[in-house]
Amino acid sequence: MFGEGIIVATASATGGAIAVIRLSGEGAIECCDAIFRGRKALSTVASHTIHYGNIVDNNTVIDDVVVAVFRAPHSYTGEDSIEISAHGSQYITTQIIELLCRHGARLAEPGEFSARAFAAGRIDLSQAEAVADIIAADSKAAHTLATTQMRGGYSEALNSLRDSLIELTALLELELDFGEEDVEFADRTRLKTMLDKTTSVVERLMDSFHTGNAIRNGVGVAIVGAPNVGKSTLLNRLVGEERAMVSDIAGTTRDTIEESVVIDGIRFRFIDTAGIRKTDDRLEKMGIDRTLKAVERAHIVISMAEPNGEFESVKLDKNQHLIKVVNKSDTTTEHSVENSLYISARENIGIDALCQALRQTVDTTALYRGDAVVSNARHFESLRKAHIALLAASQALTDNISSELLTEDIRVAINHIGEITGRITSDTILQSIFSSFCIGK
Repeated sequence: MFGEGIIVATASATGGAIAVIRLSGEGAIECCDAIFRGRKALSTVASHTIHYGNIVDNNTVIDDVVVAVFRAPHSYTGEDSIEISAHGSQYITTQIIELLCRHGARLAEPGEFSARAFAAGRIDLSQAEAVADIIAADSKAAHTLATTQMRGGYSEALNSLRDSLIELTALLELELDFGEEDVEFADRTRLKTMLDKTTSVVERLMDSFHTGNAIRNGVGVAIVGAPNVGKSTLLNRLVGEERAMVSDIAGTTRDTIEESVVIDGIRFRFIDTAGIRKTDDRLEKMGIDRTLKAVERAHIVISMAEPNGEFESVKLDKNQHLIKVVNKSDTTTEHSVENSLYISARENIGIDALCQALRQTVDTTALYRGDAVVSNARHFESLRKAHIALLAASQALTDNISSELLTEDIRVAINHIGEITGRITSDTILQSIFSSFCIGK
């Protein structure tokens, strides 16, 4: 999938005080030795040690640096690796990388460091994906989700699931080996119990995807209601700035406007939508169509109404949450609408209660307990296919189908679960995953 040799890239964002340049591959230590001048040659030092010195081009000092040495196989990539901490100047980092390339390195492709770690068995595929998620995490919950996956708790659950299915297959294949003797190694009642238990675990993982994916990408919250009910004012209040245009003229918002806010460790993506009403205005109609699509995608829908007004009829599925909000509560003393929050977006009344209600819709109990939570669409799709195969195997048991056909269904489930951690995968999938990484990761 990727080339061989010594690879080099910056592993830190540009513009900081310090830049980290990463080098990996057979000969990486000697490559760095060619341009590093310290108290000792790097080729003579122990692994996991740090050394101060200069990077030089002939007799010209480029920068004073700190170099960390990691010897194979005890490095992130499983190869000899170097990390150079230099001053964050773009000129300095470019000069160092050019020098290393002159001495045998080449520029890394996106995700090549993590791809090598995967190839060396240092991490599995789901852990490699978690590396990218940790980098992108912008809330406590998203960071916890990615960290659990990176540290292997997620993989452990999947591998345990896969091992249980392999045990079932082994018992059934023994029967095939002794087919002429009519031997039954796998008690059908016990087999059914094991299959049902495994299927239940897969279903729990699939059910966790709705919350996990929302945490990973931000919990979508669509704010809907009639024109001029105060949706844009609420968005501005929640994000703390005048993000959406506010006007007494109905139909001012003609497109969806999205902004993010972190509430109690979770990022919420608030979507201010066009007011829903009958109109002949072509642009407003387009905005209303986008409102309806935003509602379909949202994890939470805030339905707003004025005092004595009516809430818009919103059709939700089982995984969506509805929060009814009566705005402009400062203009009335009557709070008689049940199961509704009374707020005034303009006067900042009831906003804390609304934030609390939003937070309560996202159950993070399993996440902070360290349970496996699915957040990746690729993983969900593999689990969905495994679930179909397990149901087919369960039906085959009920119908007393032969062990050979039953084994095939279980093998299909094993393969799909193996796709998640990379035990079974293709170069196309690997290329797609790692190409989305940063160059130095």
